Amino acid sequence: MYNRKKQIINTTLIPILLGVASQSALAQEPSKASLEDVEQISVIGSRVSGRSVDELPVPVDILSAEALANTGQTEVGRMLQAIAPSFNFSSSAISDGTDALRPATLRGLGPDQTLVLVNGKRRHQASLIHINTSVGRGTAGTDMNAIPAASIKRIEVLRDGAAAQYGSDAIAGVINIILDDADEGGKVALSYGEYSEGDGETTNIDISKGFALGDKGYLNTTLNFRDRGFTNRAGLHGSCQFSGCTDLGNGTSLLGDPREATAPRNTFRIGDADSEQFGLTVNTGYELGEGELYGFITYSNRDNESAAFFRHNNNTGGNAPLQDGDATVPMGFLPKINSDIKDMSYNFGYLTEFDNGASLDFSYTYGQNTIDYTTSNTINSSYANALQYNDDGSLASITPDEIRAAVPSEASAYGLELSLSTLNLDYTQDFDLFSLAMGAEIRTDTYKVTPGAEYSYRDYDTVNGVSLFPTDRSAGTQGFGGIGPVSAVDETRDVISFYLDAETEITDDLIVSGAVRYDDYDGFGDSTNFKLAANWSITEDIALRGAMSTGFRAPSMQQLYFNNISTQFKTNPNDPDGDQIAVQVGTFRNDSNLAQAIGIPQLKEEESTNFSLGTVIRIADSINLTVDFYTIDIDDRIVLSNSLGEGLSPALDAALQASGAGGGQFFLNGADTETQGVDIIATWNGEMLGGDLDLTFAANFTETDVVNIFTPPDSGLGDIPPEDIFSEQDISIIEEWQPQDRISLSGLYRINDFTVNLAFNRYGEYTVTDGGRQTYGAEILTDLRVSYQVNEQLSFNIGGNNLFDVMPDKNEIGNSRTGTIVDASGNVIVSSPGVFTYSRRSAPFGFNGAFYYAGAEYRF
Repeated sequence: MYNRKKQIINTTLIPILLGVASQSALAQEPSKASLEDVEQISVIGSRVSGRSVDELPVPVDILSAEALANTGQTEVGRMLQAIAPSFNFSSSAISDGTDALRPATLRGLGPDQTLVLVNGKRRHQASLIHINTSVGRGTAGTDMNAIPAASIKRIEVLRDGAAAQYGSDAIAGVINIILDDADEGGKVALSYGEYSEGDGETTNIDISKGFALGDKGYLNTTLNFRDRGFTNRAGLHGSCQFSGCTDLGNGTSLLGDPREATAPRNTFRIGDADSEQFGLTVNTGYELGEGELYGFITYSNRDNESAAFFRHNNNTGGNAPLQDGDATVPMGFLPKINSDIKDMSYNFGYLTEFDNGASLDFSYTYGQNTIDYTTSNTINSSYANALQYNDDGSLASITPDEIRAAVPSEASAYGLELSLSTLNLDYTQDFDLFSLAMGAEIRTDTYKVTPGAEYSYRDYDTVNGVSLFPTDRSAGTQGFGGIGPVSAVDETRDVISFYLDAETEITDDLIVSGAVRYDDYDGFGDSTNFKLAANWSITEDIALRGAMSTGFRAPSMQQLYFNNISTQFKTNPNDPDGDQIAVQVGTFRNDSNLAQAIGIPQLKEEESTNFSLGTVIRIADSINLTVDFYTIDIDDRIVLSNSLGEGLSPALDAALQASGAGGGQFFLNGADTETQGVDIIATWNGEMLGGDLDLTFAANFTETDVVNIFTPPDSGLGDIPPEDIFSEQDISIIEEWQPQDRISLSGLYRINDFTVNLAFNRYGEYTVTDGGRQTYGAEILTDLRVSYQVNEQLSFNIGGNNLFDVMPDKNEIGNSRTGTIVDASGNVIVSSPGVFTYSRRSAPFGFNGAFYYAGAEYRF
């Protein structure tokens, strides 16, 4: 069997938190023989191998594969949310690409302020940037669901600023995904579940196998297939879909067109996207010479389908009326957004050790994320309108039915691609008085936007803002418009970094570490950051730990270069309680002609200052308590402005008129924020009722305040008040749209062949601004999973997430398609408070309700 060179420490030194392993099991002394088969674990947060989590100067959670599986979830993002209270995986609906690729956050900050690693190597971001109104607006994070959970050995979550150690993005912390490296055995696992409403049917299949490469290496591979059906919690369409309705006041309409009485009222699809994913991982290592040749491959392909706003018959802009007086699609249509997400990465490297205990690690990592969008079940309304006319504006000799037959119903919208190439050289050595690590990194970021089909973006009845025909209809495919050649992107950026990391034991009870890192970006310049941390064992059972550091986050490639014009539905300022209205909003890159015309400055890095202070307390042999306070101050935070319309400044007016957009939004260094919080984790283990019981209490309390908003004084926006650039909603997204507290209590009970995992997860209050303001109350969700081990190979499990079907508060703001329709006799055809029964903007635990599942696993 393959013996790794770094078999030095006992893994039982690592206190596994959050209920993932029995502390009593960890307390058992291994035999000398077993020590030879134990891999030394280097935990994120320290480059000194062999440190236990309690010895680290910063908080680190180690989440085992068992802990992830016990959540009953099939997505890594949902698994992390269930067992790590500082992690949030918010849901939203009808938010374009965000429906398929959710924002993942740590400590209430942005998705791009957490660094993700795989086997300690920097992971690439997703190519998507969240430009709609959701958690993480204006940011680009990492696709947490691209790696199958079955391929993961453990996940390490460093809850502290670490930019001085690991570079850009590590302001909130670091998530390190460690892939399975078993060189023998394997499993086949199957699970099926659905929501209590009968939708969201999910089938998940995992096949894993470890192989020994002679007696010097290993290869571990995992295949995953996950098929998840869509969910729909939309309310009824209460407003008129056809012309001729008479407004009777108080939100009531008298139908005109007789088709109104029988029109479908379940017109929207609001919930999780339909999703089908295939995933593959390969993790390998082989002793070669005096070192180890290693590498990994990850690949996933996910096809998603989500829905946009329904376009009814009387939507004269998006569903063009024809000469017979009817719409292009008489009964209306629900546009679908189809996204094909491919994510691939590979790594190879060589780690060698010298006789003096030093080691040298040289590696190369490449990662790429692509998203190709197709809009289906849609029309380009301007195309349908243009078919009615000749070039001179006279009516063409074509019938409405012929037009309907000639109008395409789908088109390729555009493609996104982001790739990252990283070359690392790391050197470590232990001296008598201290340990030293130093290294260099060369990175190349590449970002591309590929135009879609002409039909997806073209305005067929307008040229340079001038209508060609008597009528003018909306351009591009309805629901999700395309991007034209003028907005194509192909940009690269090079980064060179150097770091120095040292750690020493001042005494047997005091560990001090320090790090300095220099990063040079060819886009905006350089940045140097520092970190100083310490762990002081006051007694054998009580330790204090703390850290102070500076950090930074470079502007993402998407923030620098993404630009398009899209339809966004917003609250009508003239009718806050009425239907949301469609607005053509342009997102303009900072070096675009429009941005340059109004003097938008070049983006620069965000700068942060982190402080943390915590304690580790052991009570008897079975209780472990950690409490960590932290503050994170971020200056020059990159934010996406409000949609700015005409009338704010002459320069902006002229630029918008030239672009053809009804509003424009830009990325700016425009806010300073302060985040304060505390993490509390307590574990207890013991025997009860003839079995072993592990209890874990975990809590996170976080509050973020926007303490300053500003605009570039020398730009064309300088005379516009900052509150017009960054609206109340923009500020609310940062401050309030994620729960300010998360508390969980879980118990893992083992007796004979049964294992029971029961967890209570409390999601605290959060507030959403969407025309009005609404605070959604705290809710407690209950998860239960029971498994039975038939024999050494076969086991069955059954369970439920959100067992008691808890739902968020009903939505009272920002609704759409509200109203009551009656016939001439006063009979009610439909009456609805709107289609958004629950907030589509932010839903920390979603709004699908209870999910029940069953599964089986066979190990070999």
